[in-house]
Parts: sequence; structure tokens; C-alpha cells
Amino acid sequence: MQNILAHAGIASRREAAKIIENGEVKVDGKVVLERGFRADISINKIEVNGKLIHGDQKKYHFLFYKPENVISTVKDTQDRRKIVDFFADVKARLYPVGRLDRNTTGLIIVTNDGDLTNKLTHPRYEIDKEYMVLAEEKLDEKMRLTLEAGIFLEDKKTSPAIIEFLKEEKNGYRYKVEIHEGQNRQIRRMFEEMSIRVRKLKRTKYAFLTLKGLKKGQYRKLTREEVERLRSICDGRS
Repeated sequence: MQNILAHAGIASRREAAKIIENGEVKVDGKVVLERGFRADISINKIEVNGKLIHGDQKKYHFLFYKPENVISTVKDTQDRRKIVDFFADVKARLYPVGRLDRNTTGLIIVTNDGDLTNKLTHPRYEIDKEYMVLAEEKLDEKMRLTLEAGIFLEDKKTSPAIIEFLKEEKNGYRYKVEIHEGQNRQIRRMFEEMSIRVRKLKRTKYAFLTLKGLKKGQYRKLTREEVERLRSICDGRS
């Protein structure tokens, strides 16, 4: 059932699982609570919150410049501002690809394309991501090399990273960090392991995509060529 919802553009696999567990899905009029429930969208009547879904829904792909104090989840019990709130005029159930924490700004893809989302968020595809980091203190060379080689965050070791010192600023030290993972608050936690607090964090690049031409809170449609290029990157690493 997760795959059906994802391919229909309802949500990513992760969000689809929550939708199912919350009892929001009906198949032929009966509530389904099992993620692995078998159904056929061409035969069965599948509804999400009373809305009939189809397998051929139009796919939307956007590049969004996320501001501070905006969360990446589709729903929020605390009524905080969400990424999807910026897309109220788009008549589709959109969701972000992966997450940026509330205080992290920058580039994130927003879509209803479950198949592409699954590929972009799967660890084996190793999509490169670039961040600008403003740190409270400077990493010494040993710290930098340690972080680049990978460290354990709880029980999982980070993959190799590239960390480049750019300059000293009035309120901190500027770094460019390149990773291809997406552990929760990964970069902040990496620096915290060196007892250094990250003041500001901004994702500036995702694969080949950048924020060029956008201001905070703005978005643009990805071109067909950009979407196909993202697919080809994943297919080339299958």
C-alpha cells in the first residue's frame, strides 16, 4: 500500500506509512491499517481522507528556498509554519524530499512524485549535498580531518565528507561542507561532537541544483530536463 500511495503522488513512502497507520486510507470502503496491504489501483477503489486517488496524477517538481522557523513535516500538531504552506495554490498533495530542520535554511525539493522521492532519499544513491556553515569556533586540523573521515553519531558512522574552511567572520567561522547523507541534524551534530556550536546552516546545493535566482520563501518549477537529470543520476547509481 505504501508503494501505491507513493507512486500516485500522495506522499513519500515514509509519510505514506504514517497516513496508513493513522487510518486515513480506505480500500473498497474499508479502513486499511497495514503498510503491506495488497491492492490494485486499477481494480480497487482507494481513498485517502475520502478522496479517490488515481495512478496517473499529474506530477509536480519544485525547488524551494526554505526560510528559518519553517518545518519540513506535512502535518504539525503545534500549528507551526510548514514548507507545504507556501504551495497552497498548487492543487496537489505535495511533500518535501527529505528534511531540513526548523532553523536550517536553503534548498529543498518539493514534489508529489513518490518514485523520484524514494530514489533521491535512498542512501545507496548518495546524492551530493552542499552546505554553508557558520560555526561559533574554528575547527583545528585534527577535528576537520576526523569529521571528514567519519564519526559515530550514536550508533551510526557518518560517511566521508569534505569540509573546507572559507573565512573568519565577525560572528564566527565560515565553512563549506559536502555530504551525501541525511541523518537527522547531521552537520550540527558533527560539529557538536567537536564541542562547536553551529550558528547558521544553509543548504546551497543538491546534486547539480542551486538557489540561483531565488530568495527565501520563493520557489520555481524544475524543468523537464532537470527532473530527468535527477532520475538519471539515481539510475546511474543503481
